Parts: sequence; C-alpha cells; structure tokens
Amino acid sequence: MKILIIQTAFIGDVILATAVIEKLAQHYPGAEIDFLLRKGNESLLLNNPHISEVLIWNKKQAKFRNLLQIIHKVRSNKYDYIINLHRFITSGLVTTCSGARHKIGFNKNPLSLFFTKKVKHIISSSNENDLHEVDRNNLLVASLTDEKRIKPKLYPSDADIEKIKSLQQQPYICLAPASVWFTKQWAVEKWIELLNNLNPAIKVYLLGAGNDSELCNKIIHSSVHKATENLCGRLSFLESAALMKGAMMNYVNDSAPLHIASAVNAPVTAIYCSTMPYFGFGPLSDISFVIETKEKLACRPCGLHGHKACPQGHFKCSSGISINEVIKTLTVK
Repeated sequence: MKILIIQTAFIGDVILATAVIEKLAQHYPGAEIDFLLRKGNESLLLNNPHISEVLIWNKKQAKFRNLLQIIHKVRSNKYDYIINLHRFITSGLVTTCSGARHKIGFNKNPLSLFFTKKVKHIISSSNENDLHEVDRNNLLVASLTDEKRIKPKLYPSDADIEKIKSLQQQPYICLAPASVWFTKQWAVEKWIELLNNLNPAIKVYLLGAGNDSELCNKIIHSSVHKATENLCGRLSFLESAALMKGAMMNYVNDSAPLHIASAVNAPVTAIYCSTMPYFGFGPLSDISFVIETKEKLACRPCGLHGHKACPQGHFKCSSGISINEVIKTLTVK
C-alpha cells in the first residue's frame, strides 16, 4: 500500500500531522508512507522511521511551476491513498490530479467535490465540544484505522541529543516568547516580568528562529535574571525538541514550540492571549498547563489565527494574565 499525506501549511500543522503518520504506521506496518510539505519544514521529519519519502513544495519561488512539478511527481508515484490534511485549493489540486484510487480530505477544501471521501471539518466554539487538531486529522483515517487518539511524534537523532548535552549541565527552563501573530504572543513586558520572578539560580534558554533573536535579546537585557542565553537561530527543530524534552518547564505561546513540546512529551506551560485552547491546538504532553486571563472579555477570541495588533487597542488578553499563575506551574509538577 502506498500512502501520501499532504500538509503544506505551517510548522505546527506539520508537527500535529505526525500523529497521522504514527496511526497509519501502527495499523499498516508494511505500508509505504510519503509526506508532502512546504519547503522549510522538511527537517521536522528527519529520522522518522515510518516515512519513505518527503516531497517538498517550494511555495516562495516559482510557486505554480513548482506546484505542477509536484503534481507530476505525485501522479508518477501511483499512490493508493491520498490523505489531505490541508484545506486549501492548491492541495486540492494535488489530490484531485493525483490519480489515486482513494482521495480523502476535509469538506472545507474547495475541490473536495472531487475527493472519494470528504470529512466535515469542525473548529470548536466552546470548551464543551473541544476537538483537538490531532482528533480532527484522525477522522480522515479513522475508517482505515480506529478512532483512538495518538500523539504527534518527532524523532531527535543521537547527534541532536549530543549537540545539546553541554546545555544540560544544570537544571534549566526554556522560553519561546515569539509568534508569527502579535496577538498570540504574550507581551514583551510580561516575559521580562516572568524572568525577573524566576529563581536566579535556574538557567533559562530562550528559543526561536533567527529573526526572533532581537526580541529575545530585548527580553534578556531588560531583565535582572542573569543566567540566561539566547539560542534563537542556533538550534534546529529537532535539537530544540531534544532540549525542551529535558527542561524543568517550557513556557510557550499558542505557536509552534507548543507542538514541539507535545511531540516529545516535554513539560509545557501554554500561554493563550487572543486565541482559545478549544480551537484544538492545546498541549498534549503528560505534564501540561494552559494559562489564560480569568477576565471574561467580549472581544476574545478575536480570530482563529490572531492579528498584527489588538483590534481593541488594549490587549487585555495578555496584560490580564497573572505572573503568579504562570510561575506556579513550576511547582505543580
């Protein structure tokens, strides 16, 4: 059996999609499983023992020419099943033109009319009907496997683990303060306050991409906590995952580092500002905490993905979060 999983969205989406890889590999150990993603995310699947081939679509250069090449590649691979987790027209084109006998995807994809099976995509609107993204994705393969939840998983190599050993000579905490969306990012002054209230003897590593370095330097230089180190851009995804796994706690926004923590079962405290955990992107680690303002705000949530600025101008969903509530998760374990 040849299967192609498609998820060409962002880092966190690919990480959560690894749960589908795990589920299919569990039920079809002899299957050939490939994965299509956007260029830049391919290193997330390094060392994954269940993946035969990673197909990479370069969206930033000659996007549509490269899309045609991907479609040709997918057709030539002659897949039995296409499992499309992406809900947009480009992945719908790949699925529709794949030549696969079984094409499975969400009904929100504009080309789902041409799928052999489409599944209703539901974003929860309250805590009462909370449906996690891994459960949504699992609905696509439930008829082939089962309905039981399985967690996403990343596979740091021995070399990844060795690379970060020198950083693990004492107990430490990881902070990932950045986010693509401003309103999903806990305010800078709050991260500074958190650092100032941590035990000064505890080592703190700040994680992120290279372009997050300026933000992290600002946080470090504005705090009185001296046992800090900016690792932005210095670690790969999997090296970061290995470091987070050994941390006393990982403090993150509703963003990719949250899902990295889930994929290695690292302790995590997820801070939610403009978005809500019931959207389906909450932490899955055994030791995990969700922190959000206790104030009932009529403007929250203000969207599924966040905004470049608070639409109301007050950003109370960030400022209303208590530092004591955040720090408390260090001792709750």
